[in-house]
Amino acid sequence: MNSFQQILIFGSAVLAGGLNAIAGGGSFISFPALIFAGVSPINANATSTVALLPGSIASVGAYRNQVNWRDPEFLSLVVISIIGGILGAIVLLNTPQNLFVKLLPYLLLSATLLFTFSKSLTQWLKSQTSKLPDSESTNSLSKYGMPVFQGVIALYGGFFGGGIGILMLALLSLMGMENINKMNGIKTVLAALINGMAIVPFVIAGIINWHAAILMAIGAGLGGYLSAYYAQKLNPTYIRRFVIFVGFSMTIYFFIKS
Repeated sequence: MNSFQQILIFGSAVLAGGLNAIAGGGSFISFPALIFAGVSPINANATSTVALLPGSIASVGAYRNQVNWRDPEFLSLVVISIIGGILGAIVLLNTPQNLFVKLLPYLLLSATLLFTFSKSLTQWLKSQTSKLPDSESTNSLSKYGMPVFQGVIALYGGFFGGGIGILMLALLSLMGMENINKMNGIKTVLAALINGMAIVPFVIAGIINWHAAILMAIGAGLGGYLSAYYAQKLNPTYIRRFVIFVGFSMTIYFFIKS
């Protein structure tokens, strides 16, 4: 890996860490940067997951008081997230590189669309929840529907991961939650578990580019710190538009390339 590639990786990680701290979507930056630096797609996906995990763990610490750690429903989602994250990573490891390359633009497109229309999706889900006949139906949906959907999200997260936070916030909203801090707390813990568990098969398989991962982890940490410091001076709307622009640009690029 030459000096230019190292600068590219570190710079993209700084930006990704900053985006994750403010608006999300950091993987739209870190993942393509690794591919441009010569890392094969599956290895780049695994390396990006490792690199951005420290930031997720730090976020868990920030939201620790918003989570009811003894809630049985939350604990069931924890177990589901752990299992799904591992299984998703195993599926990725058994996916041929050429097939993953073909799937990549569709994965990026789905993640970008989720990010773009996340607010509309959440509002629509809330409107559907309000149409439920009674609280018993809502409780039933929460009891049986949430574990199933969380299992699908965890499996997808272990395989690719883009947009899982948005999906979880939407589902929590559907289940009747309205406190955004508590929702972010649960989402952050579950996302960290999914990504953290996905790393285990990646490490065993030896597909992580550790030099790039460490470099990106440092950059992401720096970006997260700087964004926290300057966040109040930035317009979140413009940041979201930038993430959306990057997401669609990368999607078009990989569609053309594949």
